[in-house]
Amino acid sequence: MIIVHHLNDSRSQRVLWLLEELGLDYEIRAYRRDPHTMLAPTELKSVHPLGKSPVIEDNGIKVAETGAIFDYLLNTYGDGRLRPAPGTEDARRFTYWMYYAEGSAMTPLLLRLIFAQIPARVPFLARPVANSITKAMNKRMIQPQLDGHIGFWEAELGRDEWFAGPEFTAADIMMSFPLEAAAARAGAARKPKIAAFLQRIHGREAYQRAITRGGPYSYA
Repeated sequence: MIIVHHLNDSRSQRVLWLLEELGLDYEIRAYRRDPHTMLAPTELKSVHPLGKSPVIEDNGIKVAETGAIFDYLLNTYGDGRLRPAPGTEDARRFTYWMYYAEGSAMTPLLLRLIFAQIPARVPFLARPVANSITKAMNKRMIQPQLDGHIGFWEAELGRDEWFAGPEFTAADIMMSFPLEAAAARAGAARKPKIAAFLQRIHGREAYQRAITRGGPYSYA
């Protein structure tokens, strides 16, 4: 039995979705964020030294980091499913999106989230200054970066319905988090190709089963 150490409102939701798409049995060990700090609980440090989620355990093997978990599950249980044939152009696109999703795509989204929390976490008298800094950073640095990524996604989804070609793959599961986060935080849902992609993934039965098992989550 695969064990998934699952944190609410986190990227570990994608691991549950992949497991559902592959039709694998798994057990969820659920953890809740601190409602004030929104940080993961200290109990996760007994699972992995960094105290982060997701982490999976399978037959004595422990794997952390979403991309590494995807590689492990696809290589161990995929039987060629949810990835393009090796050596093809679609396979190269697949590899790119698998790395990009947790690399370039997440940086401006994390900056947006962090700066959005600053005004509420400083003393009351300092909030006007914090608000001014936050707005300036969003306008001059964060939003322009996000606009570039969003335009890139929209153009790529204009080539095919899915990120790595005409067929749904695990790369679409990986890319779901940055697109959903950008839809909640940066207006990405106004782009028709992105909106259509989100509608397609939300309609997948495996996606819905993962939400049922892992619980609803928020990107706001």
